[in-house]
Amino acid sequence: MDKQTKDKWYYIVIQNPGMSSEEFVGYTDKKTGATFIPAFKSKEIAQQCFLVMPKDVMNQKYEVQAIIKEDLILHARQNDYEIFLMDDKGSMLGKIS
Repeated sequence: MDKQTKDKWYYIVIQNPGMSSEEFVGYTDKKTGATFIPAFKSKEIAQQCFLVMPKDVMNQKYEVQAIIKEDLILHARQNDYEIFLMDDKGSMLGKIS
């Protein structure tokens, strides 16, 4: 995969993958009130950040999956979410648009 193609993909966390209740994991920023989907440059970064993300592991199943940038943006817009690139510790690195 060349760099140009690789840059078009992000990793996100999916709640209840493969089930009828499947959805992208999203959060609300307490400071700004913005609702957002955390996105990551690699699966490894997403998995590390997932360890510190709030979640309900007793009742939900989670999985890190790759998604093409255009599909992620479309889904976010349809559901009134923003997308933020995150690092492995859960810090926002920037907005994806």
